[in-house]
Amino acid sequence: MLIDPAKSYAAVVDTSVGPIRLTLFADEAPLAVNNFVALARDGFYDGLTFHRVMEDFMAQGGDPTGSGAGGPGYSFPDEFESGRLFDKRGQLAMANSGPDTNGSQFFVTTVATDWLNGIHTIFGEIADEAPALDLIPVTGEGDTVVINSVRIIEN
Repeated sequence: MLIDPAKSYAAVVDTSVGPIRLTLFADEAPLAVNNFVALARDGFYDGLTFHRVMEDFMAQGGDPTGSGAGGPGYSFPDEFESGRLFDKRGQLAMANSGPDTNGSQFFVTTVATDWLNGIHTIFGEIADEAPALDLIPVTGEGDTVVINSVRIIEN
């Protein structure tokens, strides 16, 4: 494992509309945080887009193909033990295509989304109001937002 679950981790997703600051839950979702940190440090996310953005729901990125079907070439299990819920805006979670199919795709909710509880691993949340999140246009309704880089902060 690349990360130390006893340490705290944060990320700054630098996008073409501004930064999105995230707090990562390494102690609650170590597999997801380890994966996100490893991919970010390898530059995997650099230049990718938020390929799926739905009004009053979420913004999703991390697909190297931009189609919603791409990933890193592996998957890892879900992590639901923390009891975290999609009960507010700003939850950072793994996108998947079914149980235990997490890869590189992630999303940030823009509203509470309780129907996702027990389906998607929450591994972080926005660290501030994240105004850039509100500037990402709904898919097909504006310019695609590019993820310039993801910087990891370890304490």
